[in-house]
Amino acid sequence: MTCPSPNGSTMVLINQTDPATSLTSVNILTITLHGIVSTIGIVENLLILGIVGFRVRRSIISIWILNLAASDFLATCFLPFFTLYMARGNTWMLGPTFCRIYSSSFFLNMFVSAFLLAAISLDRCLVVVRPVWAQNYRTVELVGKICGAIWFAAVIFTIPFYLFRDTIQLSTKKVLCYYNYARLLPSEPYDLKALCKQRKEGLVIMKFLFAFLIPLLIIIFSYVAVNRSLAYRGCRRSFRFVRLVVAVVVTFILCWAPYHIFIIMEMMAPNNSSARKFATSALPISATVGFLNSVINPILYVFSCPDLCRKIRHSLGAVMESVLAEDLAELARRRSTRTSVSNSELGMRKKSSTTVFTPLKAETTEQVEFLTNSS
Repeated sequence: MTCPSPNGSTMVLINQTDPATSLTSVNILTITLHGIVSTIGIVENLLILGIVGFRVRRSIISIWILNLAASDFLATCFLPFFTLYMARGNTWMLGPTFCRIYSSSFFLNMFVSAFLLAAISLDRCLVVVRPVWAQNYRTVELVGKICGAIWFAAVIFTIPFYLFRDTIQLSTKKVLCYYNYARLLPSEPYDLKALCKQRKEGLVIMKFLFAFLIPLLIIIFSYVAVNRSLAYRGCRRSFRFVRLVVAVVVTFILCWAPYHIFIIMEMMAPNNSSARKFATSALPISATVGFLNSVINPILYVFSCPDLCRKIRHSLGAVMESVLAEDLAELARRRSTRTSVSNSELGMRKKSSTTVFTPLKAETTEQVEFLTNSS
């Protein structure tokens, strides 16, 4: 966090170390983790966007998954820039505007993912608890409007993080992409230090409540209500459903709880304390773990649907079949050309070698038929 000092200079209220020429083992681990998560996330979510967007019939489930994959794809696309930032010794080289855009993509994904997971949980709850209402009012158009409202609300929640993000020039010639709560100061008299503290605490609490605690409570409440409704009706709960519920809740907690714990610890710990230094050093790794949610979400919500699994396998199989078919067709064309030349030569020798020509012609016909059937 930065705030101008009374003499007009900038004082940095976060713990920073001098730039090192060599990366530490923790830095290398974090950078490697970012690279792996980014690569897997981009490929995985791009595949899901292509399959669900173009090969799957529009349904309520496909709309939920499509929006979830779009949010995760957006986040993983910006992750390589943070990998570059860390590889350069936490020095930002892409300017203040892109610093705000990049940071906003992280928080936008945080809010959209949390809101979508809560909405999907409520949707499943309504299908089980209020089946008549769901049958009459749960439509593709309604879910599409809800997803639009979720994106709009996530953008509104992301705006403060965009406004208070900035590039910060340090005396060590490092350029940080971090919070600057001294931007957009009010015109009336104010206590600058208290104002910066209020802004920081407000953003931390907003993230914790709306991007973690409230969605988590909604998810837990929804699945508890579903479980109670099924138990009351005497319906048997499938093992797949129980496994999916546990996976969703546990994954959401494990991916985002460390980030929120360390961000709250950094907010509450005194300056230059060991707790604050530990929280500051652990935040990059915890943010990377948060990005893991973007990789795991498609596995939980897409691959748990047998129809979508078949679509994905069919699409991948169609691509491989197309490539192999083109290779076999080229092979058949070349062999057919050689066979035609051989037939011409054999025709010229027909008068002088009729007994030899007959078996050769049969063998050639078998080759053509084999290649035709193969292609």
